[in-house]
Amino acid sequence: MLHAPAKLTVSLSIDGVRDDGYHLINAEMVSLNLHDLIELTDGDALEIVGPQSVQGMVSLERNLVRRALALCGRSAAIRLHKHIPLGAGLGGGSADAAAVLRWAGYTDLTKAATIGADVAFCLQGGRARVSGIGEIVEPLPFVERSVTLLTPPVHCSTREVYAKWDRLGGPSSDNGNDLEPAALAVAPELHRWRDQLGNASGQRPRLAGSGSTWWVDGEHAGEGLVIARTVPAFAPAA
Repeated sequence: MLHAPAKLTVSLSIDGVRDDGYHLINAEMVSLNLHDLIELTDGDALEIVGPQSVQGMVSLERNLVRRALALCGRSAAIRLHKHIPLGAGLGGGSADAAAVLRWAGYTDLTKAATIGADVAFCLQGGRARVSGIGEIVEPLPFVERSVTLLTPPVHCSTREVYAKWDRLGGPSSDNGNDLEPAALAVAPELHRWRDQLGNASGQRPRLAGSGSTWWVDGEHAGEGLVIARTVPAFAPAA
């Protein structure tokens, strides 16, 4: 059984846009003990089960997992136990693809990032400074940390949020995530969920990546709140 840990973007600044339209980022990311589980057997199939196996997920997960299999030149029948919410900014699909690559012993971060911007980080895990378009992953010392997550029933398309950021003129945020203003413009209902977590924690929540999850430091109880802890990087393959 493979573990596919969620990633949390602790901070994110956008430093520019390449000629091909890809955004250059400077981010700190950490892995969390919230994870999907993957069973692999001989064959060529994908089954998605678990509490987050919602309608519409299959096409996204199939795309990412199958691209990972193609990249490492392998085939497998996969049973994916889904616990990371879809469209939550927690890198669930990227985590699944990275788990498949680790299973195959694949280590090329630059090529891994061609599947998705977060796949390279998820392949290594732990805590890292991530730059370029996601392919440059510089390990940082592991820090034990607890966070509280609130994921609303709102799907944020990464593509739409970045496009909105461009249309808004590339705003910066005073809250550690340059995509936050764009995500709030794309999905104004996020304000309500931000305020719910803020009231429960007494802190100013931050948006995870392009959304839709809000998070704060520490462990806070409340309806819909999930406590997660950071986990170290994966040990290099022997």
